[in-house]
Amino acid sequence: MLNKPVQDAIRHCYQNLQAQLDNFIPRRAQNYLVAEIAKTLGGSYDKKRRILVAEAGTGIGKSLSYLIGAIPLAMASNRKVVISTATVALQEQLLHKDLPLLQRIYEKEVTVQLAKGRQRYCCSEKLIAFAEPDNSHQIALWEQKPKRADVELVKRLFSALKNQKWDGDRDSWPTHIPDQLWQHIMADKHSCHAGLPLHRHCPFAKARDGLETADVIIANHALLMADVELGGGVILPEPESTFYLIDEAHHLPQVARDFSAGAASLMGAASWLENLNQQASKIANVADIKQSGRFLNQLQDQCQFLIPELRDIAKQVDPAVFADDETYRFEHGELPEWLSLSAKAMAESSKKALQSLGKIHDLISERIKTNEIAPRLADPALAESGFFLQRLENLEKVWGLMAQPNKDKGAPLARWLSRNKEKDNDYIVEVSPLEVGYRLDSMLWSRACGAVLTSATLRALNQFTFFCRQVGLAENDGSQYLALSSPFNYTEQGRLVIPNMRYLPQDQGFTQELEEKVLEYLEGETASLVLFASYWQMNQVAQAIEKTCIQRGWLLLVQGSESRQSLLEKHRNAIAKGKTSILFGTGSFSEGLDLPGKLLENVIVTKIPFAVPTSPIEAAHAEYIESKGGNPFLQITVPEASKKLIQSVGRLLRKEHDSGRVVILDRRIITKRYGKALLDALPPFTRVIEK
Repeated sequence: MLNKPVQDAIRHCYQNLQAQLDNFIPRRAQNYLVAEIAKTLGGSYDKKRRILVAEAGTGIGKSLSYLIGAIPLAMASNRKVVISTATVALQEQLLHKDLPLLQRIYEKEVTVQLAKGRQRYCCSEKLIAFAEPDNSHQIALWEQKPKRADVELVKRLFSALKNQKWDGDRDSWPTHIPDQLWQHIMADKHSCHAGLPLHRHCPFAKARDGLETADVIIANHALLMADVELGGGVILPEPESTFYLIDEAHHLPQVARDFSAGAASLMGAASWLENLNQQASKIANVADIKQSGRFLNQLQDQCQFLIPELRDIAKQVDPAVFADDETYRFEHGELPEWLSLSAKAMAESSKKALQSLGKIHDLISERIKTNEIAPRLADPALAESGFFLQRLENLEKVWGLMAQPNKDKGAPLARWLSRNKEKDNDYIVEVSPLEVGYRLDSMLWSRACGAVLTSATLRALNQFTFFCRQVGLAENDGSQYLALSSPFNYTEQGRLVIPNMRYLPQDQGFTQELEEKVLEYLEGETASLVLFASYWQMNQVAQAIEKTCIQRGWLLLVQGSESRQSLLEKHRNAIAKGKTSILFGTGSFSEGLDLPGKLLENVIVTKIPFAVPTSPIEAAHAEYIESKGGNPFLQITVPEASKKLIQSVGRLLRKEHDSGRVVILDRRIITKRYGKALLDALPPFTRVIEK
């Protein structure tokens, strides 16, 4: 229960907002959300199950609400607050805007720390090694020969870090760092930790200073899942002493599933295992061959088994099973007998190789700690063994999952092969869980001191059921549920128009009709966003209307032609100059795009955003639901489309005085039985349905 001092602190915070914000208008929905967060986390509803799922519409101010509702309670009860987000933009908003504002309205000092995963930082020692001129040994670790541009970039990174013009954070480098390059210089848990002298002041160690003493930690969903997978309390504070504020919570199921999945190539793995087999003796010598000899023998034995086994599996894959597709999925997650036997052998052998190399790695670390060897001599060996340990961990994970038998209860694992587009006659082995809710419940919700899951879009078809199933909650498990509508006057501020269309999206003439209708509904509008379900259709329409746009002096900005940031900047500049600007985008433009006021007054949705079940995971999930007598279209596809459509429509009104129009060019929303549910889940705009 909330005691009076905590209640007073929360009340004073909210009252102080008026003095800090110009034109502040108290909102009943925001006030209510603050109270519900505080009461839930305080145990007023359920002392054991302190979980709130809150959908808070645009304009309520949910981030400030959960800060005011949770932080005074956490400070008073000596608990930590972990805020988890899905985007860097929200992290920056919290760090530079919302939390500094809270500090001005709250009487106690709150220490805040941004937490990122180790792999977001470079390892200074690895960077030095790769930046050394003509370092053929380090170059040999690359699976593919590095491009000249990559080598030059490594040198620029090293120079910037050395001259303190870069902090080693991948996100703070002004240009994109290719993944293949980054994986060779990023920090890893094996060779980059504070227990080793040369790494006590590396970029990652500096970034983690103060994490243990911080009151509030800002993380992302991936880092949260990394901590959960490690058992909790390893990277972030212990779940039992933590209030989790999970914003953009609709992303959590996908992040959790991706984190539990694995992929490894066959020939690519054989290639780096050959390198490991060749370098193993040299690494073991640094560990003192007298102590490491038996581990070296075990490691090389496993390498010599794994390399031909991987190549043999690649040879046994029948290219004909792929047909025109790039993937081949094993139905119901069941492997053929030959691959099942190989998977078990691969899982066992890769595990033994991992253990053997891990022992050698530990022996080197111990020699450094006991001053038996100079860090400068041992560090290259640690970096190299750490490089291989990471790959062995992934290999063991992938084949362990491939070998895992399907359980009697619950969904099977999705298992499939993909063609390696970068290497002929090579295949990528991929495996993923279909449902992760049970893991989230057992490893997080059942342990957490309290949790708030919030977003502007959590419900599908006006219900929390779909989201609950995804994240492992139940509507009758003691968790609290809250849906707060946006404060906007949708009826007066917006119109929802459904034009008369000759064709439905599945008809052959639909794309050509789109070309006509999009132009028609762009006419007379200054700032528009047109959302497509596919890149192909977007580009077709863009090419068809490009000449007309030029003739009329309209600026047409198409996703993919430039970076998202560049397109938005051009759009803002055009609107500021009184010109007409049109943004064309796909699904990623339907979320997180914040263009208030005159920057966006016309949203055209070309098609209900149904996901095409072409990915192996989606196909496997549909197969599983059908095997249980369910309907995957109604149970998965329609709820997902509902959430995406709400997000698309939500681009229109971002501030209380915004206005405009939404046009949906898909008549299925009024002609199909499921269409009514989709339509009813949208904001209550004034509807104009053409006959």
